[in-house]
Amino acid sequence: MGGYYAFMDTFGREIAIPHEVVAGSAPFVVGLLITAMLVVAVWWGMRVRAREPGPPRPEDHPHLPAGGAVHEVSEMREPDEMPHNGTVLTPHELHGNVSSRRAKDQTRPIWGRNSSGGFGSGGLGHH
Repeated sequence: MGGYYAFMDTFGREIAIPHEVVAGSAPFVVGLLITAMLVVAVWWGMRVRAREPGPPRPEDHPHLPAGGAVHEVSEMREPDEMPHNGTVLTPHELHGNVSSRRAKDQTRPIWGRNSSGGFGSGGLGHH
């Protein structure tokens, strides 16, 4: 009987439990531990959420300015002339230093009637 029984100490008393019972109850004990951990996690989450501030009130939300909504301005722009002083500008001098102005012609460019648009856009192309 040496290997058949596992001896466990429960409340100061020794009891004999067969290995089949111990091995069969291991998934049940693991399931109980996982369930207990999930219950504790939900309880902890509820405590943390209770300490957080509530949703903002309507007066806390942003409001439109007194002049009304700001509207987008869409216009055609063209770059200013490059300086023709005989020096060569390096790329880091060009970046951020090139300004633009409002173009004289404000008509938007339109694709040709027989054009398919960009390369690979799925159009039929020229025929």
